[in-house]
Amino acid sequence: MLEFRFHGRGGQGSVTSAELLAVTAVADGKFAQAFPSFGPERRGAPLEAYARVSDEKIRTRSKVYKPEVVLVLDYSLLAITDVTKGLKKDGLLIISTNQDVEQVREETGWQGRLAIVDGIKIAMKHIKRPINNTVMLGALIKASKCVTMKNMEEAVQNRFGRIAKINQNAMEEAFDVVTISEGK
Repeated sequence: MLEFRFHGRGGQGSVTSAELLAVTAVADGKFAQAFPSFGPERRGAPLEAYARVSDEKIRTRSKVYKPEVVLVLDYSLLAITDVTKGLKKDGLLIISTNQDVEQVREETGWQGRLAIVDGIKIAMKHIKRPINNTVMLGALIKASKCVTMKNMEEAVQNRFGRIAKINQNAMEEAFDVVTISEGK
């Protein structure tokens, strides 16, 4: 079973990302869960969402404490949240940033697998808004290979309807340009 934690701010689409991952996993013939962690949420407030993907039924119903994959939609969260907390030593950290790998490693202290992409830049190019959730799903698929792009594109189509194509284009660009570092 793979466990995921998504870090973002209210309104950026972290919860939607987790849900799309779960829907895609089910379409790929796997079992999946997706759920948010809410406090006194408001637009812009930090939040977490979680997902699990497995080849077998998932019986666990708790929060994800030791994820294999952490995806960060908003780089500014690094200043207020330890996004690597609980991340397994052989895990994968995926961050939306315009920083380079070494700068991210220095700021996070993470020496394991790291994937970075400027999700906001890609979102502004395609979506014309700084909402990079579907962008970052492209990076997630490339770096983790946990679900198929084909079924994710279908999930995005079903979720976003008439604006699906711009989200799919953004997701595909992130898939193509994400930088993946295997770690030290």
